[in-house]
Order: sequence, then C-alpha cells, then structure tokens
Amino acid sequence: MFTGLVEETGRIEAIEHSTNAVMLTVSADVCLGGTNTGDSIAVNGCCLTAIKVTKRGKSRGFQFDLLRETWDVTNLSSLRRGSAVNLERALALGQRMGGHFVTGHVDAVGKIRKWEKQGNDWLLDVDASSALMTGFVPKGSVAIDGISLTVAKLRKRGFAVWIIPHTRQMTNLRTRKAGDTVNLETDLLGKYAQRHPER
Repeated sequence: MFTGLVEETGRIEAIEHSTNAVMLTVSADVCLGGTNTGDSIAVNGCCLTAIKVTKRGKSRGFQFDLLRETWDVTNLSSLRRGSAVNLERALALGQRMGGHFVTGHVDAVGKIRKWEKQGNDWLLDVDASSALMTGFVPKGSVAIDGISLTVAKLRKRGFAVWIIPHTRQMTNLRTRKAGDTVNLETDLLGKYAQRHPER
C-alpha cells in the first residue's frame, strides 16, 4: 500500500528481457533508506518487489523481476534506459497519510492529451477508456504514474488534473509531453462503492 506521494525520481539503468520476464534496474537514493530485498517499491505507480538492493558504489538502486503481464499492461514497456520514473516506498504504520490509498495495481494506461502551463500551474489532460471513466468522480482521487492527484474535470473518455510547480519539479512529469503514456489507478474506495450496487 502506498500514498501516492512520490519520494524521488529514479532512472532506468537497464532493461533485460528473458522468455517470460523482464529484469528492470533502477537507480535510487532516498528510497534506499530502510529498504531491503523483498520490499515493495512503487515504480511509476506499479508495485514491484525489489529482488536486489544496492546501497553502495555507483550502482545504487534496485533490481526488479517483472512478469510479462506487468510489462505488457503498464507504461513501463514504453520506457528506455535513462527514463525518469517516480519512486515511493510502501506505507509504514504510523506514517502520515498525505495522499490517498494507492495499491500499486495499475488499472490501465492512459495517454497525455494536453500538458501545458496555465498561469503559475500546469494542466494535465489525459485520455482514458470509457470503461475506466466509470470509476471517476469530480474532486475524487487518481494516481497518475503513482502520483496522488485530484480530478478537476471529467470527459467521457478522459479527465484533467491541475499540477502545482512543486509536483511537476519533483516527479517525472517534468519530462513528460503530449502523446506520452501514463499508468492510471482509480480510487480504491471508489472501486468498492461501485462494486456494491453492481452486486
């Protein structure tokens, strides 16, 4: 479980493919603190298990084994060596809850329709499937590449959020442009609320 408050941006150092899996190597600094092999790390909002943690030398960071399905259904497959990724350690008991409950289970990949500065802030407009949009409510929460954000506008096939300069600077959004893909996770509480009347 995560909060959607990105702790740092890491960098993709290597991507190695095998028959049924992909090994991802990501550099990190802040998220190495208190982290051990087997711990969960959100990488662009996707919960991954660290199979190796290197805290010394030039190769500081994590290695992750990704199932082929994870590779296929997230935007991790669109990344290249050098790409910036959002990183967050798992929520610890007693920690302040500044974002919202983020599971790290990506629902779908969206595409950035518009990403532009408006006044001092930035408007991020994302296209998403109409099926996914049933899980959105005005002023509700959404995780975009693992960033906890508030829905500002809704469309039949997309939504928009406002981004303050601090969030843009501290996350991989500073490297993003229209046409890029992003991992989306709708609000966990909303999923349960939606599921109840359906049953």
